[in-house]
Amino acid sequence: MKRDPQATRKRILEAAISEFAQYGLAGARGDRIAQAAQSSERMVYYYFDSKELLYRAALEKVYGDLRDAEQALALDGLEPLAAVAAFSRFVWRYYAQHPEFVSLLNTENLRQAQTLRTSEQLPELVAPIVALLKAVVARGQHAGKLRAELDAVRLYVLIASLGYFVVSNQHTLSAVLGYPVAEQRSMQALADDALGMVLAFVKPLD
Repeated sequence: MKRDPQATRKRILEAAISEFAQYGLAGARGDRIAQAAQSSERMVYYYFDSKELLYRAALEKVYGDLRDAEQALALDGLEPLAAVAAFSRFVWRYYAQHPEFVSLLNTENLRQAQTLRTSEQLPELVAPIVALLKAVVARGQHAGKLRAELDAVRLYVLIASLGYFVVSNQHTLSAVLGYPVAEQRSMQALADDALGMVLAFVKPLD
């Protein structure tokens, strides 16, 4: 059977994302990644050289997937407030549907972004995401629909924070508050509340 290097590399990377999401960088093991990828540990390090470089590739992959998904959003045809709402709901839904992304970011935050800072791909992974929201904000400000002093980068941080916190802390919140945060109905209710806060924040003051 003819070997397909691209398919093997893809399987290894997908297995690595799952492994790092579950065990972090320190606890991840090459043999488990190889087994999940239906490959060998030797091939894991043939394609990625080391566990640290494989971890960096995993981070770049999950950020790239988020970038690609956000760029597929059709916001240009929406009124500015509707575009902010669509962008916000997309971000929160993405976090809820991709717990591996949140887990990897949790690990990297504990490491103070040591690995992300070494990524040459980082600007091209993050800049398009911010640029998308900047375009919406600029259009809304020009039309007088969004606050003139609204900063797109800070708005992105606000939107991301509201969704990220709920997903990353859903189990502790549920245990401490006795509120079923992890249930889909609760997630939706929290997203509705968060959207109301975001839209109230971005509208011009009367």
